[in-house]
Amino acid sequence: MKVGYIRVSTIKQNLDRQLKQMSDEKVDKLFEKKISGKDTNRTEFQKMLKFIRQDDILVVTSID
Repeated sequence: MKVGYIRVSTIKQNLDRQLKQMSDEKVDKLFEKKISGKDTNRTEFQKMLKFIRQDDILVVTSID
């Protein structure tokens, strides 16, 4: 299964570019969040870590 994780830092920022890339990659399950990079309590990231299994493929379009 392909699992995707996308994030932007503020509510004003747009997820569209990353959503398009996830669609192009045919991701089966997507976790997304609009939250500051300095916030280490990333609930969607934690949910993704609990969801993903050994043979899954994690797709991240942007790590900046």
